[in-house]
Amino acid sequence: MNQILTGQFIKQCRKEKGLTQEQLAERLNISCKTVSKWECGKGLPEISLMLPLCNELGITVNELLSGCKISESQYKEKAEENLISAVAERRENKKKLILQILIAFSTVLSGCVMFLIAGLLQMPLAARIGLIAAGAAVAALGIGVCCVMDRETGYYECPACNELFVPTMAAYVGGAHTFTRRRLKCPHCKKVSFCKKKLSK
Repeated sequence: MNQILTGQFIKQCRKEKGLTQEQLAERLNISCKTVSKWECGKGLPEISLMLPLCNELGITVNELLSGCKISESQYKEKAEENLISAVAERRENKKKLILQILIAFSTVLSGCVMFLIAGLLQMPLAARIGLIAAGAAVAALGIGVCCVMDRETGYYECPACNELFVPTMAAYVGGAHTFTRRRLKCPHCKKVSFCKKKLSK
């Protein structure tokens, strides 16, 4: 799915309906900034907003996802393309998730091995301190890389408004979490709650 193409299509359809960004945002009960973000190609409408948006613009969800008007003869073909695109995104995010787990495991294990070597073998104090520092740096680097990858893989779903979003790095790092949920502030409804991780829209 091409975000820029979809954004241009939303803008085109909005203008054809004679609506301003403010008017469309008001009808959808969202902020004007959200509409602007879509039209600039910096994000896509959340699943819960797709049908209401299409109703306001007089288009189908399939046309929204395709970024253009679709004739009846093209409808099935475009629907299949959009479905394949969604499946591909989920598959790609699963691969990223597996890679994150491997990176985290290998770097933490490497750090622990360095700690063990530093604690069990006879060596000068400076070498021992250096090995401990190197082990801590390797483990921290691995965890940091995993955090960056995890934030950019998939989305978080707000339990209050069911919107999907990608949190800022600061919100991600500062949020208490379990394996599948993280305490975040939803950028749409502004409520703070434990949001569930989802691999695709």
